Amino acid sequence: MLEIFNRRSVRQFTRQPVEADKIDKLLRAAMQAPSAANQQAWEFVVVQDRQRLAEVARTSPYAKPAAESSVAFILLADENRLKVPTAWEQDMAAAAENLLLEAVHLDLGAVWLGAATSDIVMEKLRRLFNLPETLRPFAIIAAGYPDGPQPPVTSRYQPQRVHYEKWQKEGTQND
Repeated sequence: MLEIFNRRSVRQFTRQPVEADKIDKLLRAAMQAPSAANQQAWEFVVVQDRQRLAEVARTSPYAKPAAESSVAFILLADENRLKVPTAWEQDMAAAAENLLLEAVHLDLGAVWLGAATSDIVMEKLRRLFNLPETLRPFAIIAAGYPDGPQPPVTSRYQPQRVHYEKWQKEGTQND
């Protein structure tokens, strides 16, 4: 089965470090994402130090899994490289999803922890990593080797949300 159908959010990790070659593969996968006008405005901060991971975990109530992860990726967009300024979040989301899928392929677990949805979290990340104003924090992805059994992946497919040729209210037929 393809990795996309095995992807889940993993929030508990062992203390086993993620190997450098796997970190490289995760970053390569992220940067292989499509990008509006090929702007590739992404930047990544890789965090492996336990103390720094704990600091990342404190940037948001939802970032706690970063403290237990072996590595966290801080995804950033560089405003100076934006050819299509309104597409930065789409580009970054594609990079994040590529990284998450590669994690499954490498037998790692990972979880996407939002940052761009909160000005407070973005500012905390700016201060923590001494980021210039031109770098926009987008997300934190905590990764590592999953700890303990993982729940089964369930299908999220909902055929009633698929519409052909035009939108139709749920429960009605196409003419």
